[in-house]
Amino acid sequence: MSRIGKKPIIIPEGVKIALKERIISVEGPKGTLNKTLPDQIEVEINNNQIFVKRRSDTKLDRALHGLYRTLIFNMIKGVTEGYSKELEIVGVGYKAQVKDNILTMHLGFSHPVNFTVPEGIKIETPKQTQIIIRGIDKEKVGEIAARIRRISPPEPYKGTGIRYTGEYIRRKVGKAQATGK
Repeated sequence: MSRIGKKPIIIPEGVKIALKERIISVEGPKGTLNKTLPDQIEVEINNNQIFVKRRSDTKLDRALHGLYRTLIFNMIKGVTEGYSKELEIVGVGYKAQVKDNILTMHLGFSHPVNFTVPEGIKIETPKQTQIIIRGIDKEKVGEIAARIRRISPPEPYKGTGIRYTGEYIRRKVGKAQATGK
């Protein structure tokens, strides 16, 4: 049996859980999130705890059991605490700024790159070389961070580009150092 799926989820104060047919709705101080449950998964709510159960013991059902327990847990954490990802921009003249829900980045291209901030996501630039993405949906925050990073991923020779804060970029030796001359 799934060890993750067996663990009950404790509902913190200020969070309301509603279960209508196959849709679970989590409402908290930061917002509301909804998720449609597959037919193989059942959810019970007892004494401020959520129990996720599966209908059968097939391989797919076992996989979905732990997955949906974790997704529901992430929804509860998102509406209470929220999620954030930090990106840093490395390069001479590379910078970013947010204005009117548009993230404008100067990344060494011949033109500035504009990224429209989607609904439910907040992007901040405390420094010109730092981007902070915040939201209540963990999947959406991670997807937006990955899409921004994909615009100019860090390159292995100089290390310039957009990277996650704390990400290690494996550096390669340039042509002049490789020959030993």
